[in-house]
Amino acid sequence: MDWLQFVMHLDALNPDDVEAAFLRLGACSVTLSDAGDDPVLEPGPGETPLWSSTRITGLFNGDTDLDIFRAALQNELGVERLPANRIETLEDRAWEREWLRDFGPMRFGRRLWVCPSGQEEPGGDAVVVRLDPGLAFGTGTHPTTALCLEWLDGIYLEGKSVLDYGCGSGILAIAALKLGAASATGMDIDPQAVIASRQNASDNDVADRLTLTDADDGIDGEFDVVIANILAGPLVQFADSITSRLARGGMLALSGVLCEQARDVRAAYAPWIEFDEPAFQEQDDQTWSRLTGKRRE
Repeated sequence: MDWLQFVMHLDALNPDDVEAAFLRLGACSVTLSDAGDDPVLEPGPGETPLWSSTRITGLFNGDTDLDIFRAALQNELGVERLPANRIETLEDRAWEREWLRDFGPMRFGRRLWVCPSGQEEPGGDAVVVRLDPGLAFGTGTHPTTALCLEWLDGIYLEGKSVLDYGCGSGILAIAALKLGAASATGMDIDPQAVIASRQNASDNDVADRLTLTDADDGIDGEFDVVIANILAGPLVQFADSITSRLARGGMLALSGVLCEQARDVRAAYAPWIEFDEPAFQEQDDQTWSRLTGKRRE
């Protein structure tokens, strides 16, 4: 069965009112998205900002008369005319596997690969992390994750202990374990991330060496390697906590940092860390940086 989508710009309409009207009038799901080029990267605590130009998309069964819906929506919202809108047909597909069209095996550094399930894995001395997109951030497709994976592939991890601070999908901790780390801890305040990390660790046969927690005070001890791929604001805010988990002489990697934010992040860690030269990667007209270094003895 095909589906229908009703796509409309919000303009000055209240998004909560419009979303509620869509659902009352039969939408199976509703999505809000950026109608321009206005990324929201770091909202403040408790904030849920929308874009300055926002579109709403309602998904409907294929037999829905969206001309009738359009008239009913106009009446529900009490407006003389709806903002710009259009109707689209969405062909039904095997959605649970649709992402495979754009997500194949990816290489990071010399040996490390991330491969989705069901795809042929590279041979030789390849170190493979098996991972499908899921509940939490981190598949390797974003520059911030890619920069961290490349760094892990290039350092000596045999027998080391690793902390993945803000672990998301657990990809960095899992990669470190498969590259030789003796143990790893993943921390994320999002319970869904902890669930995803636990499942991904099991799928990669490293669950017995990965400890997971959803709170900073659940992290036990110091680590030889600490990775924090979050955002610039939290990196600065938690600089003292993150560095306190790093053993003297240990290695630190910070990512999730735009190029223009790197100086402030670096300054927050300068009392403890001797930094290397930063690394950069571009995507969608944005330049992301990775800051690495060692804790002073």
